[in-house]
Amino acid sequence: MRVRLEDVARATGVSPKTVSRVLNEEPSVKESTRQRVLAAMEQMNYRPSPAARGLAGSRSFLVAMLYDNNDNPASTYLAEIQDGVLEACNANRYSMMVCPLRTRVQDFIRRVDALVADHHIDGVIVTPPLTDNAALLRRLKEHSVPHASISPLRREHVIGVCMDEQQAAKALVGELVKLGHRRIAHIVGIADHGASRWRLNGYKDALAEAGLPFDPQYVVQGQFTFGSGVLAARELFSRPTLPTAIFAANDDMAAGVMWAANERGLKVPRDLSVCGFDDTPLATQLWPPLTTVRQPSREMGKLATEQLMEVLRGRGNGLLLQVPYTLQMRESTAAVPG
Repeated sequence: MRVRLEDVARATGVSPKTVSRVLNEEPSVKESTRQRVLAAMEQMNYRPSPAARGLAGSRSFLVAMLYDNNDNPASTYLAEIQDGVLEACNANRYSMMVCPLRTRVQDFIRRVDALVADHHIDGVIVTPPLTDNAALLRRLKEHSVPHASISPLRREHVIGVCMDEQQAAKALVGELVKLGHRRIAHIVGIADHGASRWRLNGYKDALAEAGLPFDPQYVVQGQFTFGSGVLAARELFSRPTLPTAIFAANDDMAAGVMWAANERGLKVPRDLSVCGFDDTPLATQLWPPLTTVRQPSREMGKLATEQLMEVLRGRGNGLLLQVPYTLQMRESTAAVPG
């Protein structure tokens, strides 16, 4: 039989109202009582009804994660963020929904209105490039729906999580320079992503610091997808002088580069060093394993959601947290052959 709220109340010697207050994390409950009720819930395997909680507190206990469906919906980056958001929602007894939005269609804002009206969401996690979509953010504010951002361009008066991607890209390209590479190409991500801008600027910073000229012929536009990495690599391979290393703005495009290199008969890393960004699971599934920057995407999703929960629980205004990056030097990069 399903354990009811009244059963928990009877087992702990408190009123059903007190159990409800514990569930909703209201501050009016003594800590000793709260811990006793939580322990009983765990022991009795009590699972509250989301519908009942919502009716009691005029909340849905539902968080929506928004992403731009113009991007690659199978992106491992988005999947990692989603896992982190879900973990934090589960820990806070919230439900989660994933909602794609096509910002390039005319009814974009109407879909946001429908999302709020139909699902009565309590809060939103916004992923790039939606993090900087002024129309979306304005609409969420008009609906009084709190949101947390992943990697926003604007860093003032924002809650969520970010990483110094420009410095990370500079450090990674700097490692290629230390390996003796002088003709280093870059495949840029989607134009309106902050990540694309930061990683391109980091690439330029590393060249400048090494005293190497910036050569536009070695910079090719990509779309953060495997296929765009293949096409961009083919374009680079058509240059009169081939690069000795390619830095792709994410792991998916780097995988495309490695595929195109094999197609052309180039051996990685003997003939061409390849590196990416994000350190998604794909990076260690490739052969050779991919040199990349570890962006803790799953942790970022979790941390952003926890900051949103601070707002939803009335504990504070939430913060913009910065997470560290880590260079993952693997076998897809090597010194330039003498």
